[in-house]
Amino acid sequence: MFDFYSDTKTKPTRGMREAVLDAEVGDEQKGEDPTTNALCARVAKLLGKEAAVFLPSGSMCNEIAIAIQCRPGDEVLCDQTCHILNFEAGGPAALSGVVLTTLDGDLGRFSGEQVRAAVRSKSRYFPSTRMVSVEQTANLGGGAVWSSDAIDEVVDVAREHGLVTHMDGARLMNAVVASGVPAARYTQGMDSCWIDFSKGLGAPVGGVLAGSADFIEQAWHFKQQWGGAMRQSGVLAAMCLYALDHNVDRLAEDHALAAEIGEALSQMQQVKHVVPVATNIIFFDIADGGPDEELLTALALEAGFVIGPYRGKRIRLLTHLDVDQTAADALITFLRKHLD
Repeated sequence: MFDFYSDTKTKPTRGMREAVLDAEVGDEQKGEDPTTNALCARVAKLLGKEAAVFLPSGSMCNEIAIAIQCRPGDEVLCDQTCHILNFEAGGPAALSGVVLTTLDGDLGRFSGEQVRAAVRSKSRYFPSTRMVSVEQTANLGGGAVWSSDAIDEVVDVAREHGLVTHMDGARLMNAVVASGVPAARYTQGMDSCWIDFSKGLGAPVGGVLAGSADFIEQAWHFKQQWGGAMRQSGVLAAMCLYALDHNVDRLAEDHALAAEIGEALSQMQQVKHVVPVATNIIFFDIADGGPDEELLTALALEAGFVIGPYRGKRIRLLTHLDVDQTAADALITFLRKHLD
């Protein structure tokens, strides 16, 4: 079975599992877990921030960042395709009482001028525009990469209007590998940012949220309040450290496979459109004469592939460390059989 459904489906390798055996551990909540402390220090340096905190998930990173920097009734500007709006169960509204106002970006990337146009004037009637959030890479934009200049433009406008900035960096390291731009360059204007370890980096659990020392102190409060405080988390942090040592550069292999699959799809007669493939995410639309997304998914499962039906005859595929050239070649053969 070849699983192209998501890079969240990766399983820890033997080397990653073995890294746990020698990990020093202690009570994370008391600051006594040396492996977790090492991970947080390393990510803070990687992202150019003062401090960081290890959290169970990337969604928790987003939600804590919003809770710290916004008050109930504040407004967060974000792209209409972003994760915090579409895939966090209404968390910003339920947990922080904020309003999400969406911008219509290009493959998940909006401009500084769009931010400027969306910022509300001060009025007793309006929510107070407070935060701008960007997603790097943009998941529903086909893994599109924000350029550092585009982020700078958004940050500059945000600063003009006294807004805080946040980066959902779930696949930030994919952007780093694809562009050659250091992570800290992308995050230098961000008040809060994070990276995920349970996607292309191959760890089973965890994200690390970074910001100022004061911000991270407040993040610990919400981590405790929302039930995420852990104990000997070094057993998890050791796998994340292994991922930084072994699984970053290899993301280029995922990107190459995704590009190969995307190019093959673009040549198939019953494929109407392939979203430009920038990193490890492929979206494509099936033409009207082809099978619908549910039928193609069922046929794929019978043939030994797991793929992601989205909506409206759209399919999502992701490459990751658990699918190789053999898997990609087999998938292309299957897709040609049903879409050519």
